[in-house]
Amino acid sequence: VGDKVMVLARSGLWQEVVNVPVNQTFPMPEGMSFEEAAALLVNYITAYMILFDFGNLRPNQSVLIHMAAGGVGTAAIQLCKTVENVTIFGTASASKHESLKESGVAHPIDYRTMDYAEEVRKISPKGVDIVLDPLGGSDTTKAFNLLKPMGKLITYGVANLLTGQKKNLMAMAKTWWNQFSITALQLLHQNKAVCGYHLGYMDEEVELLRSVVAKLVNLYSQGKIKPKIDSVWPFDQVAEAMKQMQEKKNVGKVILVPEAPKEESKKAEN
Repeated sequence: VGDKVMVLARSGLWQEVVNVPVNQTFPMPEGMSFEEAAALLVNYITAYMILFDFGNLRPNQSVLIHMAAGGVGTAAIQLCKTVENVTIFGTASASKHESLKESGVAHPIDYRTMDYAEEVRKISPKGVDIVLDPLGGSDTTKAFNLLKPMGKLITYGVANLLTGQKKNLMAMAKTWWNQFSITALQLLHQNKAVCGYHLGYMDEEVELLRSVVAKLVNLYSQGKIKPKIDSVWPFDQVAEAMKQMQEKKNVGKVILVPEAPKEESKKAEN
């Protein structure tokens, strides 16, 4: 009672009072803010398990990170920096490139104006060792083709299904139709790996998740990782918070809090 904790839950956290099983709670490390705690678990567990458990990231390898300025993207960049001499390619809109370079992305690529696969091959003709794929559809095929021999593709989302303010049924159908498919025999000839990851279906893997969180807390305490907060919004501005993400303005996490911090409230009254 009274401990500060971070919690994992598949849904239902946009409220003031939350009830979760005790095994989905993790003590916050010393010096961590509640905002950082809110931004840590989902992104960093995902990025860590993709890069290290599936990706087997090692020194001198190269990684392509899509949506590099988002939550999982920024976590993955920081985790890549804990391994010696990892070359990071990151896709994001041009306005975010300076921030990405500062955080350790060697080659930011504007996916809106360039073919990222071509840009990667200009710098690394053989491709990359690991691709993190939150996009789905035809981008998964591009990712697979960008892998070096013994390379690994980890798919963990289908962002291409979400287009603009409303679900575009044509875009969804196209993404579904273009979804990557490969047989075991084809994999055999390619010397590549394809992995799928979804943290939401890890509920039963309590010990596994605890061990990952312990490693992340250790890295945080050493100053090697630090959740990147884009902005903090009170519940009554949830629409504006969603718009910030929808318009792809955020670099790092968009955080919701029940009410505006006291100082800001006073400023508003004045």
